[in-house]
Amino acid sequence: MRLLLVEDERAMAAALRKGLESEGFVVEHASDGPSGLQAARFGGFDAVLLDVMLPGMSGYTVVRTLRSEDNWVPVLMISAKDGEYDQADGLDYGADDYLVKPFSFVVLLARLRALLRRDPVPRPARLRCGPVELDPATHQVRVDDVDIALAPREFALLEHLMRAAPAAVGKEAIVDSVWGQESADPNVVEVYVGYLRRKLGKARIETVRGVGYRMSP
Repeated sequence: MRLLLVEDERAMAAALRKGLESEGFVVEHASDGPSGLQAARFGGFDAVLLDVMLPGMSGYTVVRTLRSEDNWVPVLMISAKDGEYDQADGLDYGADDYLVKPFSFVVLLARLRALLRRDPVPRPARLRCGPVELDPATHQVRVDDVDIALAPREFALLEHLMRAAPAAVGKEAIVDSVWGQESADPNVVEVYVGYLRRKLGKARIETVRGVGYRMSP
C-alpha cells in the first residue's frame, strides 16, 4: 500500500514514516500544502495522511481542492487543532477521518486500515430544490447559477432542509442535526433561517405553521 504523508514537522514526519514503513507501507513525504496537493493529484496513492496547519496551503484547502476535482483518495487528517469546529470543518471539506495530536500510533494504524477497507466513495450527488443547488463535496451553493457564500452552520442547515425536501422539518430535529450535542435554543433556528432567506431569497424556504420549515419546490 502506498501512502502520502503531508506533514511539515520534521520529527513527527520522520517518526510516522518509520512506523508506517515498519508496518509494510510505502510512504512518500511532502512537507507543505502545494507539494502535497500536487503529489495527491498524480501519485496514485491508496491513502493520504494530511496535517491541517501546513506552509503554503492548509490541509483544509488541500482536501477541498481534491474533492472539487473528483479525487476521492481516502484522507485521514491529523492535527493539533482539537476543537469540535476544527474537526467538523475537516470532515465537511471532504476528509474521511480526523485524528487529534498527540495520538497513539496504534490508533492511527487502526483508523488508517479502516479507511483502506472501505469501498471507493463516489462523488456525493448534488442536491437541488428549484433554482437552489448544493454540492456536499465542494461545499458550494448556487442559486440560478450564481455562487452564494454561506457560513458552515448556514450550509449545514440548508443541506438538512434540502435532504428532507419536500417534507417539512421541525426546529428540534434541526437543532439535533445541525447543532448536535451543543446546547442550542430551538429559536436559534429562526435566526439562521432568516440568514438563509436573505442570501437565497425569502421565498426559497417556507414556514409550515405548527411544524417547522421546508424548501420551496
